[in-house]
Amino acid sequence: MKHHAVEFHNVSKLYGHTAAVDDISFTITPGTLLCLLGPSGCGKTTTLRMLAGLEEISKGRVLIGGRDVTGLSAADRNVSMVFQSYALFPHMNVLANVCYGLRSGGMKRAQAEEVARDKLAQVGLAGLEERLPGQLSGGQQQRVAVARAIVLEPEVLLFDEPLSNLDAKLRRRVRDEIRALQQQLHLTVVYVTHDQTEALAVSDRIIVMRAGRIAQDGTPRELYQEPANRFVADFIGDANLMPVQVRGLDATRAEASLGSLRLVVPRRGIADGAAELAVRPHALHLARPDEPALAAEVDKASYLGSHMEYTVRLEGLKGEFFVSDDDTEAPLPPGATTRIGIAASAVALVPPEPGAP
Repeated sequence: MKHHAVEFHNVSKLYGHTAAVDDISFTITPGTLLCLLGPSGCGKTTTLRMLAGLEEISKGRVLIGGRDVTGLSAADRNVSMVFQSYALFPHMNVLANVCYGLRSGGMKRAQAEEVARDKLAQVGLAGLEERLPGQLSGGQQQRVAVARAIVLEPEVLLFDEPLSNLDAKLRRRVRDEIRALQQQLHLTVVYVTHDQTEALAVSDRIIVMRAGRIAQDGTPRELYQEPANRFVADFIGDANLMPVQVRGLDATRAEASLGSLRLVVPRRGIADGAAELAVRPHALHLARPDEPALAAEVDKASYLGSHMEYTVRLEGLKGEFFVSDDDTEAPLPPGATTRIGIAASAVALVPPEPGAP
């Protein structure tokens, strides 16, 4: 199975005068799993559908393996899509579902069934060939849909919100299976989701989209640890966003003043003056008596099994902030006062956005 680079060059999708996707460019190297991530209406599914040939491109070019496919129909592009609904034929058994594309392309039944059985074995469904889709679990149906896609040996495999119909425990297992299969077969995959945890778990690279544009493009670690702006910081990892005053110490370090706290953090090109500090929930903690901290009052306390999650108000700051704490034996009740410390290793400076609260 050959896999090829995908290139978007200044691609836009217009509906009248409204841009659903607005002048985006990126390249995917072969064998990479790229996730398009963002809230509803950000343009991620439209981008996927333009790659699949299911949406006409208004401006720009799309290339697969160096071949310009901009004007080609979906049938003339060597890509396969796994839909959110799986789109299995309910009256056909598993083997027939997986054979369908091969048989439609003219392959003889015996050969098609041999190829299909091989792909079903690769996705862990050997022995289930005679079952109907209605006799399978949600996770098994998902794997049938994947087998039906990869049996055509596409240059690029596309996933559109593939786990949204599964419960939480099954989502984790199936996402791990998709990732393992992608790595095993060295597939080039474009994967759309609005779930940031899912994106972090499966991706080599993530493009975060906002209002039809690319907000940031990078590895999961880069996006989590070095968000480019407050939107990415808030969308990836549920960051607490706190206003700070920045004073550069040198080219790479800065002092961020937050009330009485002074934190030395990576500067990341932020100019002196007002900025924001993206603080992950696990970076906020109940402070030790001798630790510099901010006074706080607990608004809500939630027991989550392995840890407590508190919603607190911090002295001198507007809004609510989220704190994670491992002590589940002696939780703080709502209304309790406490002190909150910040671990400087899990924070990032981001420039403030105009008009941001």
